[in-house]
Amino acid sequence: MYPVIRVSPFLEIPTYYLVLSVTISLGLIWLVRRAKRFQLSTKVALDLSLIVMVTGFIGGRLFHVFYEDFEYYRENLWRILHFWNGGFVFYGGALLAGVFALMYLCFKAGKSVDAYLDLFAPVLSFSYAAGRSACLLAGCCYGRYCDLPWAIGGRHPTQAYAVLWELGVLFILLGIEKVPVTKRKPSVFQKDGSVFFLWMILHAVGRLLMENFRDDFRGPNLGISISSWISVCVALLGVYLLFRKPAARRSAGVS
Repeated sequence: MYPVIRVSPFLEIPTYYLVLSVTISLGLIWLVRRAKRFQLSTKVALDLSLIVMVTGFIGGRLFHVFYEDFEYYRENLWRILHFWNGGFVFYGGALLAGVFALMYLCFKAGKSVDAYLDLFAPVLSFSYAAGRSACLLAGCCYGRYCDLPWAIGGRHPTQAYAVLWELGVLFILLGIEKVPVTKRKPSVFQKDGSVFFLWMILHAVGRLLMENFRDDFRGPNLGISISSWISVCVALLGVYLLFRKPAARRSAGVS
């Protein structure tokens, strides 16, 4: 593992945040290009990105604080602000706080929620994969002990599992986007929002699989981790949104 990159005897850069910084930069560039390709407003896309990043950062941090290690932070509330020490939850950040903020702003601006969800879907998938690679380098989100040939430090490389799964999801999403809206493309994928809803399902299934191999503290639970409970809800919601009737989708998605 390489938690830090030593630039000089007096300067060390946390690998996790370096990877995230590069990921955000690449994600924004890709998002602008996608907005132009799909004839959506680049200004709105960037505004939404900023809000998603801010709310995602705050939501991910607070979800970790209150649901994973509240006793630790209650001893000293200033620790909540020490985000450079790590401690973020993807579901509490990007997926819950970030996506809800995106939906609210789209409704407020009179924009198509479903269209912008599709715009963000592959970028979000890419960002998650890159983020898990940062976890691998940092040594967090580690797996259970095993004696498999590909074990890292004697543990399941759950971060690498997540990266490979999410890259597969990314290729599926991009593949569906490239199929023209003809008889060859299933009708369920011919409506705005379908790409994002499919991502919800595939990501949640992958997360459920990964949770079976993880061994780091997963917060208080009832037999399974909080992330697993959320994954089940996200998958079911994704199935409902993907297969609901088009009429209901139009009334909820476009202003």
